[in-house]
Amino acid sequence: MQIEQDAMTSVIPVEKAKTLDGLFRERVQRSPQSVAYRYFDPISEQWCSYTWEHMNQQVARWQAALLNEKALVPGDRVAVMMRNCPEWVMFEQAAMGLGLVVIPLYTDDRVENAAYVINDANVKLLLLENSQQWRQFVTLQNEIEELQRIIILRPYESDNAGACDNDRVVSAVEWLSVRATEVKHINSSPDSLATIIYTSGTSGRPKGVMLSHHNILTNAYSCLKVIQVIPEDILLSFLPLSHTFERTAGYYVPMMTGATIAYARSIPLLQDDLLIIRPTIMISVPRIYERVYAGIQAKLAEGSGFARWLFNLAVDVGYSRFECQQGRGYRRLSHVLWPLLKKLVADKVMGKLGGRLRMVMSGGAALSPEVSRVFIGLGLPILQGYGMTESSPVVCANRLEDNVPASVGLPIPGVEIKLGENNALLIRGPNIMLGYWNNPDATQAIISPDGWLNSGDIASIDVQGHVTITGRLKEIIVLSTGEKVPPADMEAAILRDPLFEQVMLVGEARPYLSVLVVLNPKHWQSYSTQHGLEEVLVHEQSGQRIEEILLEKIAHQTSGFPGYAKIRRVAVVREPWSVDNGLLTPTLKLKRAKVFEKHKAEIDGLYAGH
Repeated sequence: MQIEQDAMTSVIPVEKAKTLDGLFRERVQRSPQSVAYRYFDPISEQWCSYTWEHMNQQVARWQAALLNEKALVPGDRVAVMMRNCPEWVMFEQAAMGLGLVVIPLYTDDRVENAAYVINDANVKLLLLENSQQWRQFVTLQNEIEELQRIIILRPYESDNAGACDNDRVVSAVEWLSVRATEVKHINSSPDSLATIIYTSGTSGRPKGVMLSHHNILTNAYSCLKVIQVIPEDILLSFLPLSHTFERTAGYYVPMMTGATIAYARSIPLLQDDLLIIRPTIMISVPRIYERVYAGIQAKLAEGSGFARWLFNLAVDVGYSRFECQQGRGYRRLSHVLWPLLKKLVADKVMGKLGGRLRMVMSGGAALSPEVSRVFIGLGLPILQGYGMTESSPVVCANRLEDNVPASVGLPIPGVEIKLGENNALLIRGPNIMLGYWNNPDATQAIISPDGWLNSGDIASIDVQGHVTITGRLKEIIVLSTGEKVPPADMEAAILRDPLFEQVMLVGEARPYLSVLVVLNPKHWQSYSTQHGLEEVLVHEQSGQRIEEILLEKIAHQTSGFPGYAKIRRVAVVREPWSVDNGLLTPTLKLKRAKVFEKHKAEIDGLYAGH
C-alpha cells in the first residue's frame, strides 16, 4: 500500500494538468533532465534520447512553424500520419498548445480511407512521414483541396519533386526553420475538444470519435490507480499511436508518471529491440502475444520430448503458484520445484523478452486463456483489459493482486458499468466521448439521454464484479438450428496452432459451422514436407486429405467448445487478408462482411448439397 502511495506522488493530477498539453508542461517542469523518449536514428544507426527539456525546446520549434501558418485558428483540425517517433509527440503537443484538434491517421491505412477522414474533418494541415506517402495522395489530391499544407518529415527525393504540389507541400526541415520562442498553452478548458479518432469500423465508413482533454486525462489517471507505473519504468512502444489504447496507456500514462518511452523500429525488429531496450512494461494487442506463443510452440515441436515435458511442467507449476497467490488455489509440494524450473525454463523465455518485464497489458481484442496461462505460468503477469475508442479507451482492467485471466477485470475507478438489453455492456463515466463528429444520429444511437454508452459487446459480470466479454452483438453467428456462436473465441483458439495465420468462422443461417483459413507459409511448408503433402494447394486429389488434416488440427484446438459449435468444413484462402486489400481495418480487425463477399463462392462450396 505504501509503495502504491509513493508511486502516486510522482503522478501529475488531472486538476493540475487541466489539458493534455498542460500535462506535458507540468512534466517538463517536474523532471526536465529525465529521459523522456528513446529512438533509433537511422543516419547514425544508434539509439538516441530526448530529455523532457529537450522535447520542450523541439515543441517550441514545431509550434512556431504552426503559428507561421496564418490560416490556422484554434479549433481547426490538423492530422498526423507517421509511425511512432518523438516528432509525433512534438507535433501533437505543439498543436494542442495552440488549441488545434489533432487527428491521427494510420500509416498502413488505404489512402482512400485517409482522404475520407481528411475531408470529413476538414483537415487544414497534414504531417506525413515520407514522400512515398504523398505520392499515394497525389492521385487523390483533387479530392482533398481543402487541405492547405502538407509537411513531409523526411525530405522528399529530387526526382519526386515534380509530382508534388509545391504550393502546399514542404519538407519539415524547411518548414521548421522559423525562429522559436517559448511554448504556448492558450487553451485552459479541460472540456474542449482535443482529438478526433476515427474508428476503423469493420463495416461502413469510420466515425470520428470526439474526445476532450478531460476524457483522456481522467482515463489515464484512473489507469494509474489500477496499474502502478513509476518514473523508473521504461516502455517499448510499437502499437501505432493512432490506436487509442497506445495513445492513452502508452503515451499519456507514462507522461503523467514520468516514465521513459522507447519507440520500436518495426514489428520485424521487435525481438531485437526487446533485447536492446529491455522494457519493464509492455502494452500490446493479443496478436503479438499469440505470435510469441506460436513461436514457442513451434520450437518445442522441433525439440525433444523431454524439453516439451519440462516446459509444460514449468507452466503447470508456475500457474499453480499464481492461482495460490491469487487466493484461488492451495500450496502444493510441486511448488518447491519452481526455483529450479524458473532457472531452467522461465528465465530463458523471459530473457528473449528483455529479461526485465514485470507486467504486460493486453487489450483491443480477446486474449486466449491458453496464451495468458503460458505467460503467467512462466512468471510474467498478463493483465487483460477492455475498452473502446468511445471510452478514451479503458473501461476495465485486471490488477496484479486481482487477476482473473479469463475476464477483463473490474471497472477502473470512476467508471460505471451495467448490463443492458441482450446483456450488452453499458458504460458511464468522465471518459465517455463527446460524441461522433458531424453525426448526431449515430451519437444518439449509442449514448442514452442519461449518459450510458452502449458498447455493443455482450458481457457477463460475476459476483465480485469481474467482467467477461462473451461476444459482439453484431458478430454473433446464428446457425439454422437456432444455436448462437460468438466467432471470436473459436477463432482465437484455432490461431493457437502456428499453422494458421488467419481464420474466419462462417455459418450464419447454415446447418453447421465452417471456417476460412490462411495458412502460415513457413509452417505449412515444414508440415507438408514432413507428411509428404503437396506444398502448394492446387491439386484436387490432395484437397480432401488436406482438409481432413486441417479439420483434425482445428478440432484439437476447439475441443472445449459445445458440440453444436463443431467445425465441419474448412476452405484454404491463398491471399492473406490485409489492410491493403481492404479486408482488415487499420487495427487489424477482420472486415467480416468484406471477407464474406470476396469469398462467397468458396463459402457456398462448403455448404454445397446441404
